[in-house]
Amino acid sequence: MVNFSEIVDAADHLSVDEQQTLIEIIQRRVAERNRDNLADDVAEARNEFASGEAQSSSVADIMREIRGDA
Repeated sequence: MVNFSEIVDAADHLSVDEQQTLIEIIQRRVAERNRDNLADDVAEARNEFASGEAQSSSVADIMREIRGDA
């Protein structure tokens, strides 16, 4: 397996245009992974709510809980 340092060194051997393309590809992949993770989190939250494991709260209730006022 290639380590991070080797990848960075290999990127140094690319042309500027290739480096820019690589950056764009990685940014798209990271954005896609983040969207997938968010979709998974939303699906999990909906399932928890539907099964009664979670309940709705108002913003005020959440803020009180965060502050420790609850």
